[in-house]
Amino acid sequence: MSDNDNMPRFPFKLSGKAVAIVVVVVIILATAMTSFFIVDQTEEAVVLRLGRYIRTAGPGLHFKLPFGLEQNYNVPTQAVQNMQFGFRVQQPGVTTILSTQDFAEESLMLTGDLNIVDVEWIIQYRITNPTDWLFNVEDQERTIRDISQSTVNRLVGDRAIIDVLGDERPTIEILAQDQMNEVFGGYGLGVTITAVRLQNIVPPSGRVQDAFEDVNRAIQDMNRLINEGREEYNREIPRARGEAEQIVQVARGYAAERVNRARGDASRFVNVLNEYRNDPRTTRTRLYYEMVEDVFVPHDRAREEERPELIDRNLSNFIPLLNLQREGTTGGGR
Repeated sequence: MSDNDNMPRFPFKLSGKAVAIVVVVVIILATAMTSFFIVDQTEEAVVLRLGRYIRTAGPGLHFKLPFGLEQNYNVPTQAVQNMQFGFRVQQPGVTTILSTQDFAEESLMLTGDLNIVDVEWIIQYRITNPTDWLFNVEDQERTIRDISQSTVNRLVGDRAIIDVLGDERPTIEILAQDQMNEVFGGYGLGVTITAVRLQNIVPPSGRVQDAFEDVNRAIQDMNRLINEGREEYNREIPRARGEAEQIVQVARGYAAERVNRARGDASRFVNVLNEYRNDPRTTRTRLYYEMVEDVFVPHDRAREEERPELIDRNLSNFIPLLNLQREGTTGGGR
């Protein structure tokens, strides 16, 4: 038996025409599969032809030269990405799970007053120029991480630890964002830092951290007492000012009344003097009668008790007399 007899026999025989058709179909499918690409709504695609930049394509379905003559690189230009320093998010979600690995080489920093502080922070950035992002820097994420860490280290090193733990946190965040964008713009990295957030700033664990927590509690108590004092000040000072203003207004009214009365009396005296000069006798008589009227005739009920009495009204200054009639009646009854 020959070897040809042992070979498998197919129920059909491939002709040259069939092989050509299969090859053409494969070529058409390969061409179709390598000629189109899809860009997502949050992306932009950079198209290269034989390694040279040709164009940037937006979201949608696009055509390119097949068989690797043109290549596309999709870049997420609309998505905001983040990067953690001093910690890592292991599983994001409603309940975020953090990695247990320690990143002390990123978080431990030296402050301006030569204290060590543990700083954790995140940055958020967005790719704004996909061409610069792909071609100007070789390792983009490593560059972002190094520049961000250097910037925050410098800003923390320019301040005392009390300031870093307290009121300077917003200032550090704003300055870090501005300085990072300035450096990335000089590198032509094609990204924009949208936010810098200092997550956790604490002294190193141990006795140092306990001491600084005591200091922080003292600072919080001080601020609380200051706020209470300001509240008391804001409550008492306006009330005292109102009372003082009221007293001043009463005094001004009394002064105006006294001045007006004095002016009226002076004017009356001047008029009486003029009349006296014209007719002394008549004026003197009229003044006498006016005085008698003022003394003996009260003009209002308030002065009724001040009316002079020639005889004691209650007879309290006379020797009391015995009531002989009542005494006699009483004696007869006995």
